[in-house]
Amino acid sequence: MPGPDLQLLTDALEKAGQIALGFFRRDPKVWDKGGEHGPVSEADLAVNDHLKATLRSACPGYGWLSEETPDDSDRLSRDRVFIVDPIDGTRAFIAGEDNFAISVAVAELGKVVAGAVLLPAKGRLYTAETGAPALRDGQLIRSSTRGQLSGASILATRANMTPDHWPRGVPDLKRSFRTSLAYRLCLAAEGRFDGMLTFRDTWEWDIAAGALICQCAGATVSDRHGRPLLFNSAVAQTAGVIATAPALHSQILHRL
Repeated sequence: MPGPDLQLLTDALEKAGQIALGFFRRDPKVWDKGGEHGPVSEADLAVNDHLKATLRSACPGYGWLSEETPDDSDRLSRDRVFIVDPIDGTRAFIAGEDNFAISVAVAELGKVVAGAVLLPAKGRLYTAETGAPALRDGQLIRSSTRGQLSGASILATRANMTPDHWPRGVPDLKRSFRTSLAYRLCLAAEGRFDGMLTFRDTWEWDIAAGALICQCAGATVSDRHGRPLLFNSAVAQTAGVIATAPALHSQILHRL
């Protein structure tokens, strides 16, 4: 049985997925958040409202960090904090593509201890908690064990493969892409790809749940400098993410 935090997250996700699907491919209202933060839809806000009400009422002592809630410093004084992306991959959602995700996590003193990622339109649920294996729809998943970087299948944007990122040479990789960072991490966790990476500073809500799922599935996860990811920071960002089979992780860091 899952622990209480993970059970709370998965229970809240069930309704959140129904809310998102109620707007999916039904021409939801959309506007731009400005400041290069991209689009937001009425579905993002509706899912956020549900998750905030459900999770915070269950655990009022936890802090709150969400893409769609104005941030404040209160969360920095809390030992535990919910980290939420109501819809990760909003552009895909707006376009009617099914690879958007809802990502929810609990971090304790900077480390994620429970996380869940739901893909409502695909009917997939990925979960993990510290000390337990990663699961997809209740079934065990494991990350890739590939040992050779050349020819590895990696989820990344084209911008991450330019020579300026790779002073020791761009590796020969099979690059693929999905809009949602949370989904990319889950695909790496279940071994459908050998890993994922992004070198841009990354919002915590995009990766908190997926990073734990990857780790519990056996992948090595760090920022672009090889440092462990820490969450509930003042800036709410990490220095990118590298999540791959362990042997590939060290080879990537060497190339960087």
